[in-house]
Amino acid sequence: MKSASDQLVFVSTVDEGSLTAAAERLGLSLAVCSKRLVNLEKRLGVRLLNRTTRRQHLTDEGRIYYEHCLRIQEDIDHMEASLAGMRNEVQGTLRVTTSASFGRKHISPYIGEFIRQHPGVKLQLMMSDTNADLVADGIDVAIRIGALQDSTLIATKLAPNRRVLCASPDYLETAGSPKQLEDLVDHQCIILSAQGASRDVWLFETEQGITRVPVSGSVTSNSGEVVRDAAISGVGIAIKSLWDISDELQDGRLVSVLDHHALTPVDIFAVYHNRRFVSPKVKAWVAFFKDKFGPSPYWEYPD
Repeated sequence: MKSASDQLVFVSTVDEGSLTAAAERLGLSLAVCSKRLVNLEKRLGVRLLNRTTRRQHLTDEGRIYYEHCLRIQEDIDHMEASLAGMRNEVQGTLRVTTSASFGRKHISPYIGEFIRQHPGVKLQLMMSDTNADLVADGIDVAIRIGALQDSTLIATKLAPNRRVLCASPDYLETAGSPKQLEDLVDHQCIILSAQGASRDVWLFETEQGITRVPVSGSVTSNSGEVVRDAAISGVGIAIKSLWDISDELQDGRLVSVLDHHALTPVDIFAVYHNRRFVSPKVKAWVAFFKDKFGPSPYWEYPD
């Protein structure tokens, strides 16, 4: 029992983000929780958490131990749900993260419908343009655009993500419209930076394979919304996804260019933990948005 209690304090501390919050959740004093965490680290002979007065971070050993604790808890949950005949009941807290722009446009409008379908779920939706660490941040599902980097996670494709080069009519009237990829070198290009890296080389699929085109311009931002607004205001040419600019293309505020050159695909995925038992709430979330978007998402065919 003592070991189980120590594990519970550790998992709660990771999930809640602090020892103080874990103590409140468990109804224990901060001193008791701190002692149990110290005892656990002593018994294992490794440090699980690097703690400061303001923040905490999982160590590599802590990350592995946390994953094992979750698997054990999931096995217990699975067994209890099966015995109680509740295996398929969708309930509990569901923590989801997505990019700010995509979340506002294509996740937030459907939250009410999802909750009405699954009233037992308590949804915590975090929107950020920085990729969260699913383990360290206690995330159940992440909606991500682009290839999966961490092979220990599962990625389910929710929708294709067609991207285009676009600019405002005013910019193209002044600077001219590029006729071939090489022309981009002479244009102002609006560059999206992500995770501290600037994406100043654009990739295209050609008959010769992947073609890399270096670009430059006066505006770089880590916000897709800033890139979109800069393109609308006539700053230059940008790469944008149709989910973000279908309205602007339709009303003429933006015009696509070099349409005969395909950009490399970066599809939209639901990413979650690679475990033997995927919870019903995660399955429900993934299925809901896979159905909403589908292989021909609505933003590619606006009314």
